[in-house]
Formats: sequence, C-alpha cells, structure tokens
Amino acid sequence: KLTPMLVLVSLISGFGSSFQYGYNVSVINSPAPYMQDFYNKTYFKRNGVPIDRNFLTLLWSLTVSMYPLGGFFGSLMVWPLVNNCGRKGTLLINNLFSIAAALLMGTSELAETFEVIIFSRIVMGVFAGLASNVVPMFLGEVPPKNLRGAIGIVPQLFITVGILVAQILGLNIILGNAEGWTLLLGLTVIPSLIQVLTLPFFPESPRYLLIQKGNEEQARQALQTLRGCSDVDDEIEEMYKEDWSEKEEGSFSALSLCTFRGLRWQLISIIVMMMGQQLSGVNAVFYYADRIFQSAGVESSNVQYVTVSIGAINVVMTLLAVLIVESLGRRILLLAGFGLCSVSCAVLTLALNLQTTVSWMSYLSIGCVIVYIIGHAIGASPIPFVMITEMFLQSSRPAAFMVGGLVHWLCNFTVGLVFLYMEAGLGPYSFLIFCAICVATAVYIFFIVPETKNKTFIEINRIMAKRNKVEIQEDRELEDVHTVPGGQAWKKQFFSSGL
Repeated sequence: KLTPMLVLVSLISGFGSSFQYGYNVSVINSPAPYMQDFYNKTYFKRNGVPIDRNFLTLLWSLTVSMYPLGGFFGSLMVWPLVNNCGRKGTLLINNLFSIAAALLMGTSELAETFEVIIFSRIVMGVFAGLASNVVPMFLGEVPPKNLRGAIGIVPQLFITVGILVAQILGLNIILGNAEGWTLLLGLTVIPSLIQVLTLPFFPESPRYLLIQKGNEEQARQALQTLRGCSDVDDEIEEMYKEDWSEKEEGSFSALSLCTFRGLRWQLISIIVMMMGQQLSGVNAVFYYADRIFQSAGVESSNVQYVTVSIGAINVVMTLLAVLIVESLGRRILLLAGFGLCSVSCAVLTLALNLQTTVSWMSYLSIGCVIVYIIGHAIGASPIPFVMITEMFLQSSRPAAFMVGGLVHWLCNFTVGLVFLYMEAGLGPYSFLIFCAICVATAVYIFFIVPETKNKTFIEINRIMAKRNKVEIQEDRELEDVHTVPGGQAWKKQFFSSGL
C-alpha cells in the first residue's frame, strides 16, 4: 500500500534532485538575451571593444551544451558512488554540486565574470547526471512491486514540474529580465538545501542494505518504516532469493555488464530505449514550438505564455502516466508514446511545408506539437528509467543505470550539437528522421521488451533469461535454513544463470 513515509521519500527525492534537473534544462531560455548582454558588457569592460558576434555565439553555445556534457560526466560517477555510499548517501553528496553551482551562478554578475556561468553549467550538469540516474534507482527499489511503476515515474514528473517552474519564473514580468536573471539561476539552491536538511531522516534503500551491505536488521527496519507495518518477511525472503541468484556473478562493472551474455538483451533494450528517448526529437519540437505558434498568429510577446502552457500539458500528462502505469502496464505506454510521437512528427512535416499555402495548416502544426508532447510525457520520457530498474537485479542495476545514463546524456549532447545543422540543411524534413527513430524504437519494444507490471525482479529475470538463451536452475535447496523473526523457517532457494 501507499504509505505516508513512501510518499514523503518520493517527494523529497524528486523535489531535491529531479526537479532541479528539469529546472536547469530550461532556466536559461527566457533570460538568454540579458545573459548575452552581460557577456558583452563584461567583455567590453575588460578589453575596451565589443565582443565579436561569432565569439558570443561560441560562448552561448558553450553555456547551453556544457550542461549535457556535465550530465555525461555525472553518469560516469553513478556506479562507484551508489555502490559505496548507497542511494540516499549519493543523493546527499550530490547536493554539494548543486549548491556550489547555484552560488556561483547567482553571484556571477556581481563578480563580473561570465566564465563562471559556463563552469557552473558543467557542475550543475554533473549534478543532473547523477540525479537523473540515482533517483529512479532509489525510487525503483523502495516501493512494493504493485507501486513500482507509479513511484518510478515520480522523478520524470518532477523533471516536468521543474521545467514548468523555470518557464513561469522566467517570464519577463517575474525574473526573466535584466534585473532578475541571476536570482533565477541561483534559486536552484533551495531544493538542495531542503533535501540536505530532510533526507537524512528517511530510510536507505532496503535492497541496498540487505543485498549489498548484508545488514538484514537495517533492511528490515527500513522496510517496516516504508511499509508502515512490522510483517515484512515476504519481501525479505524475495530479497534473499535475488541475492542468492547473483552469488556466482558478483557485482557488475559497466564493462563486465557489456560482455555478459546473461544480460545481453536487457542491455540492448535500455540502450535502444534511451537512444529513442533522446533522438526522437523532443528538443527539436520545443525549438520549433515558438515559430509554429507565431505562424499561427500568436504575437511574439505572448509566445512565452504559450510555452508555459505546453509545459503545463507536459506536467499533466506525466501525472496521468503515474496514475495509469500500474493498470495499463509499461509496454502499452511505451508503444503508445512512441507511436504518438512518430505520427505527430510525420504530420508536422507535412503541416510545416504547407502552412504558407494552406492557412489552417498552422493550427494543425500546433495540434501536432501538443500530441507529440502528450506521447513523450506518457511513455518515451518516463518509462525507460522504470525499465532499467525492473530489468536488472541488484548486482547489475548500478552498472545498468551508468550505461543508460551515458547513452541518455551523450544523445542529448549530440542532438543539441547537430540539430541546428540538420534544421539548416533539411528544414521541416528533419522531423522525418525523428519519425523514423520513433517507429524503429516502437518496433523493437513490440518484439523484444516484456511487460514487467506487477512482477518481482526475479520473475522478470526469468523472462529475459529465455531470450538470452541461458538456463536458470530453480528451487535448488541449500543445506542451511534461514529463520525469520517470529519463528517461521523457510529454506533458501538458489537461482543461478549460466553462460
């Protein structure tokens, strides 16, 4: 059941980490002209001449692209940190990056240095790279199996809320102006401070405590706190089964994960889903959104309000995904999400090409943008992170998140680097490439990715073992018997994956 403690853990983790990831994705969009003006004034004050236009473009490109590059470096840190410091410990340590970056960005104008903003974007990117992987891992391990999907989407929900809040605060009448942009950048310190002050009072992942630290007592206490009851023997037993199923394999590094046959299709699946998520054109749709709305007659001064409404749709549809994922399942949402994205990209290509000759095509373009956002919000954005948690067992999960995170941020960085050239060369036909990527991802999911709804990690592992053509020997009894508190004895069962 959904207990108050589980809700609080989800909210504190999501707000303190995932929210900031989303916030910093879009926080520099609205104040961009004022920040570039600050770059120019600072350069002029130092050198006595205005900044070269090409050099300003380079500096701004670095300001934007250093964030996903930092995310890539942050993903490299996932595996060692979560294994040594735990999920909760890593989240607490990660706040140091966010607080440092927020203070530097917030004081950059006072210090008259634009270089520190670019450096801070890397640091904030490292924070986001860790947060985008550790929060889904943490929230994927603490709920019971019947709530794992819904709780697993909470990080993505907070990402969309962060984007929306940054869009609202970035309005010209609030902080998106010459006087308020440094405060807008520095506000990201608040969620980190809240998380640092509150998260220590919440339990660590029980799976981490039992399987990786070998401390049953702490794991039992954490489970009892999260479940709001004292009888957690069934879940403890399930964790022991998972632990014993992996004894022969040991802990995986990213390299050993890539070469292990028993997890081959799981690894391919998360790489395909993460590539599909980032290469499906979501950044391009947001990039085109402003001009699409302007072509439909929306005045330039009002486009920012339309952008906020798109952000609100994103939040509402992600919240809907939280509510329906346990009833419809993961596969349906993935297929529906990528399906809607592919159709909207195809129709958007047509509408953008015809909107100068057919007046109502501009409204069709708006419809396509909205449908695309809906598709991405219910499936393509949130579900891949849920699937990483569910398709891997404890020993391989940190390495899997590290690989998934690297693919996520590398593709994010690549799209940011390449899209402007694609747009210059292909124009609206760029969306046909995104359409093809969405279709290919949906086809792969249809044939390869299993439904994981309401299944234990061991049951999912058995399903994938058949696809990997490895044997799982079930119910082989060991000599000793484990006794749980209360006097109930049950025999250890051992499952092993052969190569």
